[in-house]
Amino acid sequence: MNRVRCLVFNSALGPLDYRVPEGMAVGPGSVVACPLGPRTVLGIVWDSGRLPGAEVAAEKLRPLREVLPVPALSAPLRRLIEWTADYYCAPLAAVARMALSSGGALKGAATTTEYRLSGGLPERMTPQRQAAIEALEHEQATIRELAGMAGVSEGVLRGLANQGVLEPVEVDCDRPYPLARADFAVPELTADQRGAADRLCTAVTAGEFAPFLLDGVTGSGKTETYFEPIAEALRMERQVLVLLPEIALTEAFLRRFEDRFGAAPVLWHSSLKSTERRRAWRAVAAGTAQVVVGARSALFLPFARPGLIVVDEAHEISFKQDDGVRYNARDVAVMRARFESVPVILASATPALESLAMAEAGTYAKIDLPARFGGAELPAIATVDLTREKPGRGHWLAEPLVAALEERLARGEQALLFLNRRGYAPLTLCRNCGFRFQCPNCSAWLVEHRFSSRLACHHCGHETAVPERCPECGEPDCLVACGPGVERIADEVAERLPEARVFVATSDTLNSPGRAADFVAQVESGAVDVIVGTQLVTKGFHFPELTLVGVVDADLGLEGGDLRAAERTYQQIAQVAGRAGRGAKPGEVLIQTRHPEAPVIAALTAGDRDAFYAAETEARRMAGAPPFGRWAAIVVSSEDESEARDAAHRIGRAKPVLPEATIYGPAPAPLSLLRGRYRYRLLVNARRSAQLQDIIRAWLGPIEHPAGVRVGVDIDPYSFV
Repeated sequence: MNRVRCLVFNSALGPLDYRVPEGMAVGPGSVVACPLGPRTVLGIVWDSGRLPGAEVAAEKLRPLREVLPVPALSAPLRRLIEWTADYYCAPLAAVARMALSSGGALKGAATTTEYRLSGGLPERMTPQRQAAIEALEHEQATIRELAGMAGVSEGVLRGLANQGVLEPVEVDCDRPYPLARADFAVPELTADQRGAADRLCTAVTAGEFAPFLLDGVTGSGKTETYFEPIAEALRMERQVLVLLPEIALTEAFLRRFEDRFGAAPVLWHSSLKSTERRRAWRAVAAGTAQVVVGARSALFLPFARPGLIVVDEAHEISFKQDDGVRYNARDVAVMRARFESVPVILASATPALESLAMAEAGTYAKIDLPARFGGAELPAIATVDLTREKPGRGHWLAEPLVAALEERLARGEQALLFLNRRGYAPLTLCRNCGFRFQCPNCSAWLVEHRFSSRLACHHCGHETAVPERCPECGEPDCLVACGPGVERIADEVAERLPEARVFVATSDTLNSPGRAADFVAQVESGAVDVIVGTQLVTKGFHFPELTLVGVVDADLGLEGGDLRAAERTYQQIAQVAGRAGRGAKPGEVLIQTRHPEAPVIAALTAGDRDAFYAAETEARRMAGAPPFGRWAAIVVSSEDESEARDAAHRIGRAKPVLPEATIYGPAPAPLSLLRGRYRYRLLVNARRSAQLQDIIRAWLGPIEHPAGVRVGVDIDPYSFV
């Protein structure tokens, strides 16, 4: 092979042909350094004939510069990259980049210098040095990473290193991970669990593509059940990927995994240090990483010997990427399993309607775990009608819920209050002139966070201090918080139950695995009486002393006209209800609502999941919505509003008229300004049989736009803002 076609990491360019220098060994999947103008860019040698492009004369070809010292990407992974790019209408290079997501891993074997505290003290102690020494106890990392952990400058740490307070440690970047053992601590399973585990183990042994929907009520032991096919894969020396929707869940999962297998799995998520990402990536590619637990991006790691994929909490919307390549990790996981010829397990207590439809059609094999482990009973669920039991002025908890909290406190049991709204209040305004604090970059209100004394935008991250005076009229002490967030609910609990120890659990307070571990330890030790949390606490946590769950505002998720609003509300409330009564003590759930007759609330209180899903399925069928139809969103954006509007209308005028698809818009997106860009949206509703991606490519492909315009395509959208 003296010439190759490369996929280069430049989304503006198509594939390029290069000459292979004498003596250089390359093949499909080889990661190479390619010349591009005066620069050198990363590229992947692709299969002959699979990438389009005109043939370039041999004498015009430039030679490849280097083959990087990493294993070639496998054919199944290359097919997954092609499928993902095609299905989600994304640039092939943007998808391929996710497979090479650790630049340091591509440089070959290496050592690095990390630092740790030596136990000594500096000649002169300053407040910054004192803070750094306290923060870095038991930590070891590079100077840059330690500075981030301690919240000080690198100069402070270099001064400590010069005085011997930090000592250098030479570390092998590719040191092996401790080995997990399949038979380290084999559990006693119930008959239902054993039957399910045996079916899954048989599929792992067969080594063929087999999709399973593991549908078990909360507390039924789904994790222990799918640990058994993981053990079977370990015995066969095959690799396993477990996807979790939130990194806050990893700490509890890691402990359960280590108890079962005697060693922790390999982690992959955005909070890893660069050295940890490099080590994990190379271990995966070498086949020495036995079990990887990660966020959705772990799907594109270059596994050498895959044997099983597990998607835990498979219904979670956080598996859908909202920007960049807008893929759904649940669906891509099934496709990766298909290309790799391995089983895939989608585990959930509240499966997505699309997954249930696939099981109904026989595409997925459905395995049920209908009872809680150890004889624990599902909690009793009741509603609190807020039109009758109105909380007092300035309060958000009705008397029946407060009485239930007092009862748990008296008995030494724990309670959880759920409200899916971060911060103290969703809106702050001036009582004098009516001024509302709005984000300068987004068409969204700023949310007050009293813990940090800031007003923050939850879309772009913009923050500002809470002013003493209204910026519009100058009046002092006139700002009013409108509506509740979790911080305000926590304040109300502290006011009405002053002896209660309250913990606010959100993505603000549990923003790292370490903080999540501290939270779990506090709850398990009995140091917390009432947890006030967002959707982060609806899944994955097991607290035997937690016997009461209160849903503060069950109607919140039903607002906004979202296609999946009812399903999402059902899932969240069912999941958070499942935190109650997981031990020997019975659980109770109180749902505060103004609409107790709403189908989703009625189904929850009756415990009739099947009736809710049947009604929701019929509504989707009538609307031609997923899984019976296809949706796609086309979002046009620019920093110039008129430019965005003109581009959107140009697309709208060119829209095709087709019997199998209906196109709505363009119209301003519900969130019409996001991160400084004005947004217009078109929606496509197509029949299931329509070639949706081909329709969109043929429609959008010929249209040219100014350089400042971006056109994003979201296939199977979950967010309609």
